[in-house]
Amino acid sequence: MTEMFELMRQIADLGGPVILILIAASIYVIAVALYKLRQFRIVGVGRHKALHEALEAWDAGEKAVATSKLSRSKSYLVPVIEMAFQSTREDNDRLVTEAERRFAKLERGLRSIENVAQLAPLLGLFGTVLGMIQAFQALQEAGSQVDPSILAGGIWVALMTTAAGLAVAMPASLIHSWLEARMDEERGMADHAIQTVLRPQGSRVSTAQEPAGTPQHA
Repeated sequence: MTEMFELMRQIADLGGPVILILIAASIYVIAVALYKLRQFRIVGVGRHKALHEALEAWDAGEKAVATSKLSRSKSYLVPVIEMAFQSTREDNDRLVTEAERRFAKLERGLRSIENVAQLAPLLGLFGTVLGMIQAFQALQEAGSQVDPSILAGGIWVALMTTAAGLAVAMPASLIHSWLEARMDEERGMADHAIQTVLRPQGSRVSTAQEPAGTPQHA
């Protein structure tokens, strides 16, 4: 622990407290990303093979087969699809709301990663401004005995916070974009599943084949 505190003190002396904040932000992003990956794996995000088979069976009018295949699925959307099996077209909004409740749990933490991606460059720039102020103060205090190395050393230390901010922001932005893309795919899949259950192809075919009406005799 003593060595860790000493390392943190050296980093703070070199880049100021902004560097410590950026390091903490990067650790937070990594922790949230690992947690989301574990959560996605547990609930079966992207793994809907049995669910797709159940939907195909339902769409073909094989309701018993669909129910059997759905029972083997480990997808987090199974409760929503089971509810859809017992619902009518008028229940579409309720089913979408049930799916959104599950999406909200999966999306928890994504906004914080996005915030880090947006704020990290600004924090880095803030640290650079503070460092430049200190560099010019040191230059002023030197008076007539100006040493270019004083200004150069202060500038590179100041610019280090900008580099650190970008180094934190870019991976955070990529992580957020990837996680958000996965959630968009899940939303599309859930919407397709709900519409397939409420409007199966078998019902559409039977409706299209119904006679227009009985002709009336004069």
